[in-house]
Amino acid sequence: MSAKGTIVLMGSGELTATMVEVHKEMLGRLGPSARAVFLDTPAGFQLNADQISAKAVEYFHDKVGHSLAVASFRSKDDLSALDSEKAFLTLRQADFVLVGPGSPTYAVRQWEGTPIPEILGRRIEEGACLVAASAAALTVGPRTLPVYEIYKVGEELRWVQGLNLLGRFGLNLVVMPHWNNAEGGTHDTRFCFMGEPRFRSLETLLPDDVYVLGMDEHTACIIDLSRNEARIRGLGSATLRRGGSERVFPKNAVVSLDVFRGRGQASLPLPVSAPPARPAAAPAEDQPDAFWENIHELESRFQAAQEARHAEGMSAAILELDRIIWASACNLESEVFISQAREILREWVVMLGSSVAAGPAATDEYLGPLVEELLRLRDELRRRKRWEEADALRDCLQRARVLIEDTNEGARWRLA
Repeated sequence: MSAKGTIVLMGSGELTATMVEVHKEMLGRLGPSARAVFLDTPAGFQLNADQISAKAVEYFHDKVGHSLAVASFRSKDDLSALDSEKAFLTLRQADFVLVGPGSPTYAVRQWEGTPIPEILGRRIEEGACLVAASAAALTVGPRTLPVYEIYKVGEELRWVQGLNLLGRFGLNLVVMPHWNNAEGGTHDTRFCFMGEPRFRSLETLLPDDVYVLGMDEHTACIIDLSRNEARIRGLGSATLRRGGSERVFPKNAVVSLDVFRGRGQASLPLPVSAPPARPAAAPAEDQPDAFWENIHELESRFQAAQEARHAEGMSAAILELDRIIWASACNLESEVFISQAREILREWVVMLGSSVAAGPAATDEYLGPLVEELLRLRDELRRRKRWEEADALRDCLQRARVLIEDTNEGARWRLA
C-alpha cells in the first residue's frame, strides 16, 4: 500500500506568523472536520510544559482558525496506564499531529518502547499529516542529534538512535533544523547550534548512505508522499548534504522525492559547494541581543502604558517599534527577527484598539450619570428652599470644572 499522507519538517517558527499559511494549507487539504492534535512529549520535562501546550492551542484558534486538542504524553514512567491509553487513542484518531519544541533526545527516550512511533507512521500511511518542528524534526530520521548535551553541556560529538519515521517511506534522511541559526552573534551557531567545525566532524560519523536535510529557520519542507514530491515554503531554504557535498533548494522549490532517496540522476555525486557563509559580524548596536533588548524594553513601556490606560504611551511605543523595524530592514537585519518584531507590532495595534474600544467614547459619557444625579439633588434642595446647600453643591461642581446654567427648562451643564 502506498502512503497517502504528508510529513512537514519545520526548521523553527511552528507557532509564529511565518508558518500560519503552511498549517492552513495542510488542514485545508484534510477538510474542516480534520482532528488536529498537539503532542507535548519533547517539552514534557519542562516546568512550562502547560504553557507551551496552551500557546499551541491558542495559536491554532486565533491564527489558524482551527481547534487543536492535546495528546499529553510527557513521561512514560509517570503516566498511568489509563492516561497513556488516552494519549494513544487521541493520536490514533488524529488527522493532523503537531510536535514541536523541547529536547529531541528526551522525546526519543519517552517514545521508545511505546506504540507512538507506530501510530504516527500508520496515520501518515493512511493520509494524515505529521508536522515535526524544531526539536521534533530531529527525531524523525535514523539518527538524532543530542543538541543540548553537546551545545550546552559539552558532551562528545555523537548521534543517537532516532525514530526513523522517514525510513518507513524510503527516506534515509537525518534532519537538522535551525540550519541558518545566527543567535550566537559573535560565534557560529549555524547547523543547529553546532557551528561549522563541529558539524563537519558530526557529518563524518554518519553512514555513507545517509543524507542530511538542513532546514533553515521559519522554513518548511512539505513531503507529500502521495505526489512523491517535496515543496519548500517559508522564509529560507532546505539543504540536502551527503559526503561534504550539498544541493540547496530555495523557497517555493518543488523537488521529486527521488532526489531525497538518491535515485536516478540524484544518485550521482551532488554538486560540491561550500556550507552557507557565516554572516559578517554586525556592529554592536545591530547584534541580535541589542535588537531584542530594545524590543523587550519597548514591551515593558507598552505594558506599563496599557495598565495605566495611557493611550498616548501605547501609541508612542508602537511608533518606536515601527521605527526599529524599518531601520533594521534597511540595515539588512535577519528576516526572521523582522518577521517576529512585526508580529509583536500587529499585536500591539490590536491591543491599543481593544483598550480604546473598552473605554468610554468621551468624558461626558462616564461623567454624565453622576452630574445628572447631583443636579437632581440640587433641584430638590432648591424646591425645599435650602438655597445655601444648593449653591454649595453648584460651587462644588464648578470647582470640578462642571459649569451649571439655570434655564426655564431646567439646569444644563457642560465641561469647562
